[in-house]
Amino acid sequence: MAAALLANVLYSTGFVLEKRALAAMPQVTVRQPARLLRLVLGSPLWIGGSLALASGFGAQLVVYRTLPIAAAQGIFVSGLVILVLLSSVLLGEETSGRERYAIGAILVALLMVVLSLKEGSDTVSRSAPAPLILLVCVPSLAMGVWLYASAERRARHRHRMPTTGVEYGVAVGLLYGVSSLAIKGVSSYLTSSGLGGAVVDLLSSPYPYLLLFTGAFGLVMSQAALQRCRASLIVPVCTTVTCLFTAVLGTLAFGEALPEDPLRLALRIGGTALAVSVLLAMPKHDPPAQPGPTSQHDPPEEPQPPPHTRELTTDEPRRPVAEDTGVPAGQGAAASPRKGDGGSGEY
Repeated sequence: MAAALLANVLYSTGFVLEKRALAAMPQVTVRQPARLLRLVLGSPLWIGGSLALASGFGAQLVVYRTLPIAAAQGIFVSGLVILVLLSSVLLGEETSGRERYAIGAILVALLMVVLSLKEGSDTVSRSAPAPLILLVCVPSLAMGVWLYASAERRARHRHRMPTTGVEYGVAVGLLYGVSSLAIKGVSSYLTSSGLGGAVVDLLSSPYPYLLLFTGAFGLVMSQAALQRCRASLIVPVCTTVTCLFTAVLGTLAFGEALPEDPLRLALRIGGTALAVSVLLAMPKHDPPAQPGPTSQHDPPEEPQPPPHTRELTTDEPRRPVAEDTGVPAGQGAAASPRKGDGGSGEY
């Protein structure tokens, strides 16, 4: 439990530090990964955030050796509260009322998952068949990369409304979900004896290679998404997808059985369904920027008269305004003599 809470603090701190560092950088993009890495590695603040995240992964290894997968996810998601508070204080980000309700509903949903656990009755699995892990992880990685690329294409449309980052959060969350399963798998190889044999067995498993893939792609994708979107929304979405992915597919892949008690089973399934429903209902776009408010005490502007009129200051009678023909006075047809004006001709 202490390791899980420590991981929450480290994850939230790491994301907020990286977001603050990215705000001071030029725009980064996944299409230029070398430039992105050069920029972030040149920022001490970003390096501090990445070290906090790496320490969070270390704490996560300890958690997976002592808690069932579903229980661990329920504790990890409580870090959303820490993240929202830190982003408000350090980044000045504000969440809308709808988003706050959505985050609260997600916390309720995952609390239901935690309540579905029963101490002593849930087993902690140590291994999973490699083909099954690949069957779960490879399509998920492909879906995450495809979803991110689709969001990038839509974001390049000039007249598109600004995105909140839900699509980016789902895509990165799928990659981090695979990474979480890989960390669970690596934790099963941790041993205090026979270190050489454990390393050989680990290298023959798919877990280190899944970690390398998700680490490289997750780093580039998450940094570009963090720079464009609010951390107070993209990180909760990413965390929710990661936790649900790990709790559902990880439980099945590692053979940690679902509860047999009907109430606990209903809590676990209901909490998962509620979290997914809230995620799908979250707003996909930020509202367009509104012009600055004007004071209500400012006097209304007086309507300006047309430029060809003038104000009468005497009692002289009004005369019709001559039609503007575009010809100077006294020339052409505009100067034709009229009857009664001394001319000899008539109309």
